[in-house]
Amino acid sequence: MNVAIDAQLTVGTATGIGEYVRGLVPALRRRGVDVVELREPRLDPWRFDRRVLWDQCLLPVRARRSGASLLHCPAGTLPWIASLPLVATVHDVAWLAAQRHARAYARYYFGKFSLRRYRNAAQIIVDSQHARTALLQFLKNFDGRRVAAIYPGVAHEFCSLERAAPDGRTILAVGTIEPRKNLELLVRALAHLPRARLVAVGPETPYAQRCMELAQRLGVAERVEMRGYESRAAVLSLYRTSAVVAVPSLYEGFGYAAAQALCAGVPCVVSDRTSLPEVVGDAAPVVSLEDFGGWIAALRHALDGGDDVRAARERAAATTRFSWDAAAAAVERRYALAVQ
Repeated sequence: MNVAIDAQLTVGTATGIGEYVRGLVPALRRRGVDVVELREPRLDPWRFDRRVLWDQCLLPVRARRSGASLLHCPAGTLPWIASLPLVATVHDVAWLAAQRHARAYARYYFGKFSLRRYRNAAQIIVDSQHARTALLQFLKNFDGRRVAAIYPGVAHEFCSLERAAPDGRTILAVGTIEPRKNLELLVRALAHLPRARLVAVGPETPYAQRCMELAQRLGVAERVEMRGYESRAAVLSLYRTSAVVAVPSLYEGFGYAAAQALCAGVPCVVSDRTSLPEVVGDAAPVVSLEDFGGWIAALRHALDGGDDVRAARERAAATTRFSWDAAAAAVERRYALAVQ
């Protein structure tokens, strides 16, 4: 089978979607799938106008010229006109449900415009059962058999990570620093955890400054680090030594930070929102965002080493559950359905 895949978000700073492509493509090739990665390094995928130019003009032309039998669009956006069957990966419906802070044109393009295009996809892949349910609530009268929940894999480097002795201090938050990540909860928690520090890793938005202003008002700014985008090696080093990974998100389509923590054997604490309880199951504490005291208690327990044994015990099951080889096998089955 010949497949063209939109790999534009692997250009430059690769966040979650770029990592998805980097994990899926080699796993598909191991299965004998002929994958053509489509990208244009001269276009910045994080500029809105360049993104639209790529999605709607360059991508469909290059896909047609690639000789592939279908086009997989893993970034949640689809070309308006395409000559090949389309497979879409929709990581979440945050642009429809949770991105109120974004500019109106971005909300329209990534939200309502993309939703209309999903109806033309031969197959849709989502990252969790929760994301599947949420998407189908927006896609009224859509054939649910065309939507499959397939857990993404976690990179081998996390699954094989050798843990150092946890420092007993560091609360790690990983992901784009934006309002739906709810890092203000962790900043407020620092006021009740005097020996803890918060390290946040991920591309910054104006929300990062809001969090730092809150930290200054609470007198904990010297214990908050906003590191911006970091290399894979730097992130792995933080997973190796941090006491706990915290994911207090208001909205997640999957929850990569939680899955990575489980596969690395790092204790984590997650919110009770959207897909996070599904991703961690019984392997980590799930705390209501309405229970601030519960968050302080759960973080303190993890900082004191109370979750270390549990995290180590659950690690093997997580690496099996979040395997790129398993994900690629399920994705290949969807490709076969798309070209029938």
